[in-house]
Amino acid sequence: MPIEFLKDEKQFHIYNNTISYIIRVLENGQLENLYYGCRLPEGKSYVYLHQEKGRSLSALCTDGPNEISLQYTKQEYPSFGGGDFRYTACKIKQANGSHISEYKYKEHFIFNGKKEIKPLPATYVENDCEATTIQIVLHDSLVKANLVLTYTIYEGLPVIARNARFENHGEISIVIENAMSGCVDLPDSDYEMVHLSGAWARERHIKVRPLIEGVQSIYSMRGASSAEHNPFIALKRRSTTEITGEVYGFSLVYSGSYSGQVEVCSHETTRVLMGIHPDTFSWELNKDESFQTPELIMVYTKNGLNDMSHAFHNLYGKRLARGVWRDRERPILLNNWEATHMDFTEASILELAKKAKSVGVELFVLDDGWFGKRDNDRAGLGDWFANKEKMPSGIEEFSRKIVKIGMKFGLWIEPEMINKDSDLYRNHPDYILETPGRFSSPSRWQFVLDFSRNEVVDAIYGMLEKIISNSEISYIKWDMNRYITECYSITHGSNEQGKVMHEYILGVYNLYDRLTTKFPEILFESCASGGARFDPGMLYFAPQTWCSDDTDAGERIKIQYGTSMVYPISSIGAHVSASPNHKLKRQISIWGRANVAFYGAFGYELDLNELSDDDLEHIRQQIAYYSKYRRIFQFGDFYRIKSPFEGNEASWISVSQDKTLAVAAFYQQMNKVNAGYLNIKFTGLCEDYNYTTEYFGHKEIFTGAQLMYAGINVDRKELNKDDGDFASVLITMTKC
Repeated sequence: MPIEFLKDEKQFHIYNNTISYIIRVLENGQLENLYYGCRLPEGKSYVYLHQEKGRSLSALCTDGPNEISLQYTKQEYPSFGGGDFRYTACKIKQANGSHISEYKYKEHFIFNGKKEIKPLPATYVENDCEATTIQIVLHDSLVKANLVLTYTIYEGLPVIARNARFENHGEISIVIENAMSGCVDLPDSDYEMVHLSGAWARERHIKVRPLIEGVQSIYSMRGASSAEHNPFIALKRRSTTEITGEVYGFSLVYSGSYSGQVEVCSHETTRVLMGIHPDTFSWELNKDESFQTPELIMVYTKNGLNDMSHAFHNLYGKRLARGVWRDRERPILLNNWEATHMDFTEASILELAKKAKSVGVELFVLDDGWFGKRDNDRAGLGDWFANKEKMPSGIEEFSRKIVKIGMKFGLWIEPEMINKDSDLYRNHPDYILETPGRFSSPSRWQFVLDFSRNEVVDAIYGMLEKIISNSEISYIKWDMNRYITECYSITHGSNEQGKVMHEYILGVYNLYDRLTTKFPEILFESCASGGARFDPGMLYFAPQTWCSDDTDAGERIKIQYGTSMVYPISSIGAHVSASPNHKLKRQISIWGRANVAFYGAFGYELDLNELSDDDLEHIRQQIAYYSKYRRIFQFGDFYRIKSPFEGNEASWISVSQDKTLAVAAFYQQMNKVNAGYLNIKFTGLCEDYNYTTEYFGHKEIFTGAQLMYAGINVDRKELNKDDGDFASVLITMTKC
């Protein structure tokens, strides 16, 4: 069993074939982290890795003879106020106003498999032999509260999944003011921090910074994981590359407000904390109540950033995403939004759908504007019934018309939001989150429904369940187009308002769970003004996410490159849109746009009726090409080769698991006058295989070793013949 407890040393060793994570019980009963990294032999004591030294200004946590100070100890789950002046993993307010906690070892349990932490999403196993779990129970005897730390190690992945649960067994209530999902103390600070930051339409850009003393952090207090910062941090050595070197990855399975921070102390140790953001959270625990934190996923590898990403891709693609669509190839779709926006009729949509069918589209998606009195963004949200002026057949009959044409039908919804110009608001003005006596801030003329209330979730579910049950719907795009402001629920007392942000996202999860359970054959795609809630929590319910509202191929290279740091390619919604692009007015050829969008859940977002016959023929060819290689694009092993954040060029490759087939891409941003020779090297192939390599109509045979170490030469004249700026080429490699 890959979790070992040495009783005499009071040491826990969590390990598999590649990693080890070692904890021990200190003399005062609290937990210390001894080691996290490459696999170490089991059956040995690692207590020698403990370090202690008396220092001026340090407070000791024992009476002696040891000189243990929590400030200078690598703690496992530090609590507030016991001599550790760094940021801590938990802060509990007791009845007397004190925040001092002393959670000491009580007992532990080791078992095969992995337990659910519902209603929160989490990774899972299909067979108990896939993973082993340990639960370490700590107890605060003064307030009679337990802290249960849970660790699951996967057998075949360099992954540890962890969470914390607080239990109050005392007579008097306590208030949780901070509850991180996990903490890791590392013994040095010689790392660079990697994170994914940006804004609407430029989400998940890769940022790299050296660690310095003090705190460096990412966060969201917006009620969503946000476009500004993704809930992911990696620490890598300065010499680490995509294919070699140490890296630790941390990813939070949560869709609400969160905090992720790295603190370097004055003695150059590093503390990583990640969990629910404490500034938007407090939770009163009464007798026999418990609180469960979200799950934190930790990955360690010595083989570079690509290897870290593969661990996340494999875990999230196979043991976080669920349902029939987890492993199923995603359909090629056309979404009408950029073609029509809200200005359409049933007849015009049917005409567009027929054109889509003629070029080979498999799924037609009707976007915003089909419901209520929705002619602009000031009305209709909350009224989930057909706008009969636009859709006289109703969604039920219209969906059958699309199916009769020969495609599947998909529908856009935004169930968490409401316009004040809606029947739902007129009947239930109390349903929104707003603070009494304060101005309620509109955003896109919409307001946030109070999903912390079951009756609000029930009302939305009732409308959606009715329309879905009576229609031929195969796909739903679930949008969310604003953050939470004036977060106050009228059904919560003054001491319960700190629960609302978290209960809101639990309400979102509840609605997702009910709909996906009721309609298991429907493919759900999450969306939040594009990528403002592209997080692991959403992938548990919806196996793909609309990556960004920016569909410009040049920008999407960066967005999709950054997204691949954590998320599987099958989860990335990527479409070909119009040229000039609606947002940037940039012109890129139709093949240049497709060469980027192929790497994801592929589709189109443009008006086919405005295209030339030549472009329509190109689309037919693209759909045929993508259909041929769809499985490798969506489910192949994806390797980043050349970063668009480090220069004028970018490259990546998707390789089948048996390494017999690969499709690589090379992109340039700006064309260069009299540029140097272009040689492209690949990765992920088998050195000993012979590959038939095709690009620009050429076909040659190379060994895998040649392709990876010598590379191939590409004629820049051929590369630039269609685009120049933002030119690209796809290279297919097939084992002979």
